[in-house]
Amino acid sequence: MTPAEINKKWSELQQRIAEDFDSDIPDVKVMLFLIGVQELGQGPRKFSKRQKEELMHIANCKLFSMMGFYELEGLDQDGWPHWKLVKVIPNYTLLEQEMVLKSLIINYFEDEIN
Repeated sequence: MTPAEINKKWSELQQRIAEDFDSDIPDVKVMLFLIGVQELGQGPRKFSKRQKEELMHIANCKLFSMMGFYELEGLDQDGWPHWKLVKVIPNYTLLEQEMVLKSLIINYFEDEIN
């Protein structure tokens, strides 16, 4: 996808999520949190600040596993997924990071949820 296509699809996805959750337009962090909750698979509930950070880490690992950078090792005793880095992630510029992450989030919602 070109940056213009990514930005168009990103805006559409943000609008869809805002409507589905009857909330404000979500940013990248909110999207990562939603993906983390989905990947945890334990349904919505209250999470501590630390757990929210871990959920966003789970989301990042899941997204970057789509590019072959992470592999799922398994679940711990509480059912939380653990990932291992299998390939070094390139040093992207900030703009490249944003585009890659948005593209992966778009693909996640297109592939995993639909």
